[in-house]
Amino acid sequence: MVDDTPARNIALLIDADNASWHAIDPVLTVLAELGPVNVRRVYGNWTKPGLKGWRDMTVRHGIEPQQQFDLTKGKNATDMKMTIDAMDLLFRGRVQGFGIMSSDSDFMPLAMRIRQDGLPVYGFGDAKTPAAFKHACTRFIDVGALLASSRTAVAPPAPEGDETPAGEEKPPARRSRGGRGRGKPAAADTVVGTIDDEEGDGGDDGAETTIADILPPSIGPRGGVKAPDTELLNLLIDAYDATKRDERGFVNLSSMAQLAANRSSFDVRNYGYRRLSDLMEAVPNFQSERREDGRVFVKRVR
Repeated sequence: MVDDTPARNIALLIDADNASWHAIDPVLTVLAELGPVNVRRVYGNWTKPGLKGWRDMTVRHGIEPQQQFDLTKGKNATDMKMTIDAMDLLFRGRVQGFGIMSSDSDFMPLAMRIRQDGLPVYGFGDAKTPAAFKHACTRFIDVGALLASSRTAVAPPAPEGDETPAGEEKPPARRSRGGRGRGKPAAADTVVGTIDDEEGDGGDDGAETTIADILPPSIGPRGGVKAPDTELLNLLIDAYDATKRDERGFVNLSSMAQLAANRSSFDVRNYGYRRLSDLMEAVPNFQSERREDGRVFVKRVR
């Protein structure tokens, strides 16, 4: 049965001074619960060297940068511009949900006002975010816990020339059971990292495994088919983990694809395939199953 319900239009507004760019991938994945994040804006004074990480993310994720100079010392004009833009979006009636990425309690009145119009507001901040803002949101997600619970094989490399914003600590190096990194992907890398099965018994020697070691020869670059890179593999794993599973552990490929599309402009044609289902049949550690109604379901094999 086809769902004819119109897709909701979601806006993500980011306070670059009070949010870590490291969490943008999982934040976009969580917001997919509400719908496609078509409005993506990040606010800050881009003359500050500490916002270099966010500047790189604007290109990678199609986020529109909004410039706001620091007009008065000790006063943050960025918050005011974010609030004005949020109210404009609200009154136009074309947005059905908001994400506010900040740890600043000044956004509490904004979150409450949006909710009064019946729209959900997801807040994303650190553990020290004041309770007032947390409770004003429909849901508040601790980005530190969100990153810690990430279940992917590769920790994200920092953008080239990254500088950590003032007052923001770099996330600690990720260590995990069986040697698997638990961070969100950001860019393709030659080394996947130590790969083990889900039960954590791992390999015999714990040696690093390259992408060539885990991809079957049949899906190498021959014949116009490009081998999936680590960024794609981790994107698919993240989307699978975030999708509701049936009693046998399978997820609807269409639902999984919607989650992946919310975070990436990935297109299967870039890898030489016509359909996502064709690519999934070639990706290692995934099992595909086409059911009687024609829908395709996939399961991650440990």
